[in-house]
Amino acid sequence: MLMDNTTHATTYLKNYTVTEYTITDVQLDVNITEEATTVIAVLTCHKNPQVTTNTGQLVLNGENLQLQHVLLDGKQLANTEYTLTAETLTLRNLPASFTVQTTVIIKPQENTALSGLYKANKIFCTQCEAEGFRRITYYLDRPDVMAKFTVTIHADKRLYPVLLANGNLIAHGSESDARHYATWQDPFKKPAYLFAMVAADLVALYDTYVTMSGRLVSLQLYVERENIDQTAHAMAALKKAMAWDELAYGREYDLDIYMIVAVNDFNMGAMENKGLNIFNSRYILVSPTTATDQDYAGVDMVVGHEYFHNWSGNRVTCRDWFQLSLKEGFTVFREQQFTQYITKSIMNRIGDVKLLLTHQFAEDSGPLAHPVRPDAYVEINNFYTTTIYEKGAEVIRMLHTLLGADKFRAGTDLYFARYDGQAVTTDDFVAAMQEVAGINLTQFKLWYTQAGTPEVSVTEQYDATAQKYTLNLQQFIPDTPGQTNKLPMHIPIRIGLLDESGNDMPIGTTVISLVDKQQQYVFNNIKTKPHLSILRGFSAPVKLKYVVSDNDLAFLLQKDNDDFNRWYAAQNLYSNVLIDLTRRVISGAKLELPNFIVETFAEILLNKDLDLALKAELLILPSMSLLIDKMQPAADPLAIYTAKKFVISTIADKLHKELLTMYDAYTVFGTYAYNPENMARRSCRNTILHYIAGTKSNAAVSVILEQYNKANNMTDTIAALTELASINCNERIEALIDFYNDWSNNPLVINKWFAIQALADSENALDQVKALLKHKAFDIKNPNNVRALIGSFCSGNIVNFHAVNGDGYKFLADMVLELDAVNPQVAARILTPLTQWRKFSVGSQEMMRTQLQRIQKSRQLSADVSEIINKSSLARN
Repeated sequence: MLMDNTTHATTYLKNYTVTEYTITDVQLDVNITEEATTVIAVLTCHKNPQVTTNTGQLVLNGENLQLQHVLLDGKQLANTEYTLTAETLTLRNLPASFTVQTTVIIKPQENTALSGLYKANKIFCTQCEAEGFRRITYYLDRPDVMAKFTVTIHADKRLYPVLLANGNLIAHGSESDARHYATWQDPFKKPAYLFAMVAADLVALYDTYVTMSGRLVSLQLYVERENIDQTAHAMAALKKAMAWDELAYGREYDLDIYMIVAVNDFNMGAMENKGLNIFNSRYILVSPTTATDQDYAGVDMVVGHEYFHNWSGNRVTCRDWFQLSLKEGFTVFREQQFTQYITKSIMNRIGDVKLLLTHQFAEDSGPLAHPVRPDAYVEINNFYTTTIYEKGAEVIRMLHTLLGADKFRAGTDLYFARYDGQAVTTDDFVAAMQEVAGINLTQFKLWYTQAGTPEVSVTEQYDATAQKYTLNLQQFIPDTPGQTNKLPMHIPIRIGLLDESGNDMPIGTTVISLVDKQQQYVFNNIKTKPHLSILRGFSAPVKLKYVVSDNDLAFLLQKDNDDFNRWYAAQNLYSNVLIDLTRRVISGAKLELPNFIVETFAEILLNKDLDLALKAELLILPSMSLLIDKMQPAADPLAIYTAKKFVISTIADKLHKELLTMYDAYTVFGTYAYNPENMARRSCRNTILHYIAGTKSNAAVSVILEQYNKANNMTDTIAALTELASINCNERIEALIDFYNDWSNNPLVINKWFAIQALADSENALDQVKALLKHKAFDIKNPNNVRALIGSFCSGNIVNFHAVNGDGYKFLADMVLELDAVNPQVAARILTPLTQWRKFSVGSQEMMRTQLQRIQKSRQLSADVSEIINKSSLARN
């Protein structure tokens, strides 16, 4: 719903109160037709014993509903006996217990916001988190109202033979006019945001799982008929997740049936609705010819994430939306543990930290910075952020580090046992951990309430005579919107001290707690000056202010026995070189790549003992986004881009033979297999291909084209096409046409095709994107299309988005205004690049602010977009 952008109210955590009435049981009757859907809801309500006041009023939420009837205890009310507004239905003079029945008409076919019940691609489905249920019927649409649901769905059996809802199927049958019904009952109380239903023509992959207590669970994965052959990996991932949750947390699945439905039109990645998860199809459908290694890994990750929510989110849910990280941060951490378990690779942790450094740190340093537990919001959909999810997961990881694995597990056992079936807070979670651990975590809770990325300054001294090593740490938490003069945090820092051979000194890996503004740590009996390996495993989400020479970074890269810190040292070493080269580009000085960088690359490239997955990561330069964050304010994307291209082309030139040799050495023969060894070989080979392509020579084109033509899997095909798309040659055009012709009937693969062109390193990239907006395969109502084309260009093609003429900024503003009328959630999410205007040069700042102001002046904006615009603080500093 669009509203005047001056009317959006702010919700505050401090104003939280429980409801005067609760809802204990819900009976829904949903009658679907092609014109409209009728929903009859019967709510059993009781006075809340926690409330002493007695207004006798019940205010139900509702949005875009056509109210037909209201009955109180079976008696139809006249319209003078209740108050109806665009967003509420208020009943008055209520007894202590009663039932209220409403009949409404909704239009799912017109619901382009994809919130509530909507129809897309011949499928009726729901998305109710955070506040979508109010678009289905009148309800207390808040997570602390938990009820048991019984749902009956009616629809045309020929068009919608599959009717699904939460819980267990208790009745089904035929009706007149070729219609049928199905009744589902969920025996567990749940908030409305976990409600789900589907009516569609789908087929299913069936399997079973026997829980640790011996119960048989039916597993059903529903997809469109043509996609059934792409579901086996998702089913296997589900069974692995179920087994791991029993092993790691003692959590057993609780219903007789577990269902997943994959749909193409979905605002999010997936949704953990109790017993009926609805997924974006990109996180279910994979096969060697259609999906990359990253897609397969994404399925493992997201299937696991949504399953783990059954306990960390469903059985124990959040009291209010300010506690969102209670379920999301905890579940992301559980998902990260799971993927680490099944891959046995440090690469998972590196991937987690890359996301944190590139996106969450940028969020923390910009106008949209907010605590892990926010204290206010205008539109809750805007708080599904990397801070809530990824930083929230890091907070849980720090608890795991401080308590140790055994006490952490004991804490989660207590948490689940104590709060099963309840809606609780982050304070409740930390209290369970504190009780088990026997330590005071009051200071630690600042991680939930203080925004911003802490900065930890590091200095060190070594006394050879006394054989004493002293480490000095000082913390500083920068100001963020609405927060200044912050208190010191409780920061666990994992360290090691290395000798000249890279071996750990006697202290091993030690966790020290930084709790004061500054602290000193003394280590005795250190016989030689050590090399400090600090923040091992990225034990806290902080920025290190630590002056380390390039030689010392090169030592850590080559010899640290902590693989994560080897990668982290490489990133810092490369960043130092790239920042220096960027400054040379700006000043017009001659560019020269230090010899030791080429030598370091050669050593990594030719090292036969190095783990292949780690090797691939060690060869990858820092991202443009990370370098911009390091060089703000007044970052110059074009200069950074020029510096990166110089490094790549120089390495490609000086190590030409070595690159080709190792490229051939990592060829994977035979049919595609998704396993760690083959993934690592493909990753190494395609990383090397990126350097070979850096010359943009005819010889490079030949190598790329050969890989494209011979590839027997989508990973290698996409890698080759991505490189080719950034080279101005006839082969590029031919390959893009060829790829589209091969995959025009597969929406997920075509989204890859959109993204490749949106990210292309070419001067006319924006023109290509604008042309693709008119392509028959692109639909602005489809979030996956929008993310693939518009999102990829504006967030990923940084040098073209920040073109000096400002056309990229105007393009994004145009798209936001168009999308806001279609799908406000998606519009708000793609707006983020413009909100980062303070990071760039004055000229770019002015052009970005101009476009933000143009959006702000629109007469009607959704709450989603309005909040983001207003928080961007258009005034100068």
